[in-house]
Amino acid sequence: MHIGMAGAGLSCAVIGRGLAENGHQITIFESRSHIAGNCHTERDPDSGVMVHAYGPHIFHTNDDEVWEYVNQFMTFKPYINRVKATTKGRVFSLPINLLTINQFFGTTMSPDEARKFIQERADTSIEEPRNFEEQALKFIGPELYQAFFLGYTRKQWGKEPTEIPASILKRLPVRFNYDDNYFAHRHQGMPEHGYTSMVENILDHPNIEVKLNTELVASDIEDYDHVFWSGPLDAYFKHRLGRLQYRTLDFKRIEQTGDAQGCAVMNYTDEEVPWTRITEHKHFSPWEEHDKTLLFREYSRACEPGDIPYYPIHRTDGDTLLEQYQEAATAEKGVTFVGRLGTYRYMDMDVTIRSALDTLAEWQKAHAN
Repeated sequence: MHIGMAGAGLSCAVIGRGLAENGHQITIFESRSHIAGNCHTERDPDSGVMVHAYGPHIFHTNDDEVWEYVNQFMTFKPYINRVKATTKGRVFSLPINLLTINQFFGTTMSPDEARKFIQERADTSIEEPRNFEEQALKFIGPELYQAFFLGYTRKQWGKEPTEIPASILKRLPVRFNYDDNYFAHRHQGMPEHGYTSMVENILDHPNIEVKLNTELVASDIEDYDHVFWSGPLDAYFKHRLGRLQYRTLDFKRIEQTGDAQGCAVMNYTDEEVPWTRITEHKHFSPWEEHDKTLLFREYSRACEPGDIPYYPIHRTDGDTLLEQYQEAATAEKGVTFVGRLGTYRYMDMDVTIRSALDTLAEWQKAHAN
């Protein structure tokens, strides 16, 4: 079969590689000038720093098969994400751990003492949290919520925490020890030569053709036996029902020398600070040494036509427009919608690859001779 694909990010790269290895001819259309989607990395020519062009991506997973898969195409170096947060002129560790709690409240509590202390502050009247705010109040109480989550959430999502599903906070653990590893997954690391090099290796197959700076348009779809679409779900249908909501990011580049902030990620949780965080990209490759350094201030805002969509926005009251597009996607013959944008889901990289591997297996089973 001749398979067409929209987007040269992780989803189509993984599916395309699998199909190519089974003899299919793959043509991938990528509207941008590079592969790898939003996990694209590039070497800054002046400083030599490996830059995560669309914001930092740290690979972390408990999925052994996914970990083995990415390591086929790139050596992953050990990397632990240690996030700091600035609030009211003080710096703390995230996720909230025993050090954060003791520093914030000026105490020297043990794990059991801290657990009891936080439980006393938690709102036990909330049995089933209906939104992000109730989830936070139920688990950590008002003080930590207001310091670390309220303002940051408003900036990041452009909505009140009461409008955001409780499930978002499940990604942010609280620890009653001094572990400051942001993630708790077995496998964590960074690709030694960047994500774009990894995706390039995945796409390196004689049956795969990649067309950069080229969009897959509706009139082309009938030229292929099947199409995998990883672009925005509503864009496929030319926004005929309206536009789904996304958040996008703006970056302010800062060039300095030496070590500018002492960590890779510094969140700014106070609402009056306009940026959400500052990232220093040399720290994402700690095995490298650079005299110069690059930092990026991140600003989150609503995605407008022409912007790069980053995060789908889900609401507590549901989304009728999304349901309509999902019904239209299900009814579309010869097209499979994949990836974060194609399925309108927030997915980390490992989940994106897992979903792609599962989609590949299901499609091959359905089309087996």
